[in-house]
Formats: sequence, C-alpha cells, structure tokens
Amino acid sequence: MKIVIIGGTGLIGSKTVKILEKAGHEVIAASPRKGVNALTEEGLAGALAGAQVVVDLANSPSFEDKAVLEFFETSGRNLLAAEAAAGVAHHVALSVVGTERLQQSGYFRAKLAQEKLIKASPIPYTIVQATQFFEFLGSIADSGGQGDSVRLTSAAFQPIASDDVAAVMADVALARPLNGTIEIAGPERTPLSEFVARYLKASGDPRKVVSDAKAGYFGAAVDDRSLVPGEKPRLGATRFEDWFRSQVRK
Repeated sequence: MKIVIIGGTGLIGSKTVKILEKAGHEVIAASPRKGVNALTEEGLAGALAGAQVVVDLANSPSFEDKAVLEFFETSGRNLLAAEAAAGVAHHVALSVVGTERLQQSGYFRAKLAQEKLIKASPIPYTIVQATQFFEFLGSIADSGGQGDSVRLTSAAFQPIASDDVAAVMADVALARPLNGTIEIAGPERTPLSEFVARYLKASGDPRKVVSDAKAGYFGAAVDDRSLVPGEKPRLGATRFEDWFRSQVRK
C-alpha cells in the first residue's frame, strides 16, 4: 500500500514512517524540505499519485492567530483537493484532545477549522485527537515561568509519549476509515502542575511549581475536562518515568 505522510520528517511523522516502512508499505515522507508543500501545493500532486492513504501530521510554523488559521485552512483545502484528484481512499489527521473546548486559543480555533474541512470533504476520514506529548513538558513549564517559579494550572492532565502516538497513527492508517474521531492519551491522569513538577524534578530543574486553578493553558481557560479525553480513549502504554529514562539513555 502507498501511504503519504504529510509532515513526515517531524516528531510524529518520522516515527510513523519507520513503523509503516517496517511493515512493508511504500511510504512517502512528505515535507517542504522533501519538496512537498501542502501550503503552496509544490510537489503535492506527484507525491499523492497512486496513494491509498494520506496521514496529515503537519503543523504550523507560526502559532500567531492569523498565521496558524491560514496555515491549517489553506493547507487543508489544498491537501483534500489533491487527495480527491488522486483518488485517495482514507484521510487520517492528527488533532488535539479538547480542541472544541479550547476556543479561546487561536491555535485550537485553527485546529477546529481543519477538522471541519475534513468532515465536509467527500474523502473517508479518521481524525485522531491526542493529548499533549511528554516531549513538550519543558515548553509548558517555560510558558508559566516566573523567575525561580513556574505557575501552572491544576487542571487534569493526561499526556502521552510520541512513540505511542506514532503507533496509533500507523495503526489507524492501515484500518478502515471511521468517518469519525478517536481520542488517545497517556496512562496517567494527574493535575498538570503536578505532572510538570515531576518533569522538573527528574530533569534537575530547581524551579518550584506553583499550582493555580485559575492559570490558563496557552491562552485558554481550562478546567478538569479541558485537556483530558472522554470515555473509552485509546491509552498509550508508556508511563512518564519510563519515557524519561529512555530520553536519558539517548
């Protein structure tokens, strides 16, 4: 089977490519640096020729409200049109758990716009909404940095390892389209502030985490429902401590 991975050189994309190649599929790791750009349409038609499945893992280079919306709307329209012309049978996209609940954030408004384009397209699809990745715990800490302390929300949080996300994306790419959405998350649920405190302690970072129920999440107000999946999500197997030890060994 020919499978095109848009954003195939990124964190999740590169891992997904390896899994599918190991399974014996023809996989195209498409990205601007590989001459395939969904935003400009450069190389898009050629990459998609003969493809049965397209997995969209691309992310905007800018998170500024206008730029990120333009990225997901323009690249989404271009990609879906190219897929229709190529006869692609399954469009798979990675989105974010809580997208519809975090509309104060320009990034999440853009992701919701992307999801709406996919659902309106005639191409069979599966949307995978994932919780935040372990790999971005440091960035979350920095977002709440205040000198020697870090002020973060105490809202429930259930992050996932990128390896587990890639495994699900590969699995979904080989399955029948759901014409619906599935949620994936890590195996541990705890307040975001506590999770980041564990990360800082493990990293030897002396900053103290201050838990604040009123603190936002990248510009959006959150509560215990905002950042976690609903009933019966698919859970990754990797726990935080196991993931952290694997990073130290690299």
